[in-house]
Amino acid sequence: MTLRVLNTLSGEREPFEPADPDDVLLYYCGLTVSDSAHLGHARTWTHVDVIHRWLEHLGYGVRHVENITDVNEKIVARIGERDGDAVLGGSEREVAERFIDRLLADMRSLNLKRAEVYPRVSEHVPEIIDLIETLIERGYAYESNGSVYFDVTEFPDYGKLSNQSIEAVEAQGADEERAEKRNPADFALWKAGGVSEAAVAEHRVADRTYEADPTGETWDSPWGPGRPGWHIECSAMSMTHLDDSIDLHVGGRDLVFPHHENEIAQTEAATGGTFARYWLHADLFEMDDEKMSSSLGNFIPVSEAVERFGTNPLRMFFVSSSYNSTQTYSEAAIEEALERWERLEAAHDRITAVLEGPEARSKVGSSLGDAVEETRRAFTAAMNDDFNTREALAALFELVAAANRHLDAEGPYDYRGLHRAVEALETFGGDVLGFDFGDGSGGDVEIADELVEFVLGLRETERDAGNYERADEIRAGLEALGVEVQDTDEGPQYRL
Repeated sequence: MTLRVLNTLSGEREPFEPADPDDVLLYYCGLTVSDSAHLGHARTWTHVDVIHRWLEHLGYGVRHVENITDVNEKIVARIGERDGDAVLGGSEREVAERFIDRLLADMRSLNLKRAEVYPRVSEHVPEIIDLIETLIERGYAYESNGSVYFDVTEFPDYGKLSNQSIEAVEAQGADEERAEKRNPADFALWKAGGVSEAAVAEHRVADRTYEADPTGETWDSPWGPGRPGWHIECSAMSMTHLDDSIDLHVGGRDLVFPHHENEIAQTEAATGGTFARYWLHADLFEMDDEKMSSSLGNFIPVSEAVERFGTNPLRMFFVSSSYNSTQTYSEAAIEEALERWERLEAAHDRITAVLEGPEARSKVGSSLGDAVEETRRAFTAAMNDDFNTREALAALFELVAAANRHLDAEGPYDYRGLHRAVEALETFGGDVLGFDFGDGSGGDVEIADELVEFVLGLRETERDAGNYERADEIRAGLEALGVEVQDTDEGPQYRL
């Protein structure tokens, strides 16, 4: 069965046919690092991770790029903000770095496959400027008072992703931009000067303590010092690290307009070709009947959720609903996911234990082989139907039920059938859905954490005694073993 995906651009399920039959170019719109990542982000990350894994299972090489937006007025608004006993940072870059560090740790904690690269906006200003210059030269953009805007009336296909006409598009950007623009719907590619006081004030919180004045970074350009617009960033980073045309662009449904609509317009205007062949959009993740959002304050940080529930139960929760359906957080839903994970893990452990014992025999017949084949068929059909993880998971639990029925009977047991069953669980549940059947209660990971903390304690003792050379040797030894150590105001932090 051919993989079919629901393409937002056409509104239809289409056969997935990448430009290169061997490799898929996948771009995911990542986070603006102005706060810690929350469960809404984790849900989309997990589904993008499963998409990546399924494409690899089908035999494709996957070039996966996920950007990090580290230039934004929301980040500037947090400059000087107290964070416990420390300050988030005294500059836009320092604040961004602090949240990027948390972001990467959160990603690793969710057992995500690594993207090929995580480009940052601040590293790609030259490419952004080059792209804007191309748009000006081709007649799609114009300079006004040191800013540059995209002229939506010059791009005939504007609105094709969000299915709206230019006449129906409301004004984009801040109110003060209106006098500079030819059309209210035109959007900024480059903004003159730094971040305005009004933009910062909009995102500052009255009951928080700040110890520094916010000043956003600016860069020189042919139009004077300024900052890149939001939309142009993703086009420049995608074109830099993938190609002018990509296969798969993924993001949240709330980004269809204006962000993704504007990405299409500026990229296709610059290249004259198709930007992305397929657009996939994850639906909302809600809490208390509202979208989970940092700005609304109704969110649970990823780090807190992983500590409370564990990685496998969280992944079970997320994949129990398909990526393009709305999902609602509740304690009951998390509890159900925990129970389902325990059932899946228990079946895996039970099968493995029997395979390693004397009761599994080579000449015992059973219907397990048929159950495994039906699981493979159903799982594959579900995943090829627009990555339907809900139905794919149901197929895995049918296999769990069949294996348990076999093991509930009096032995001896069917070695070959059980072996094929555990392989299917590890391939589809582990390799594709990303569950870690090896972590159990945390065992080796918990021991490793305790050992690292013990060694770091010894290092602190050496530092307190003034034995800095010995402390540096301990740190170097840890880093040689793959333990990244960072000294912070709160004490040493580490990442395995």
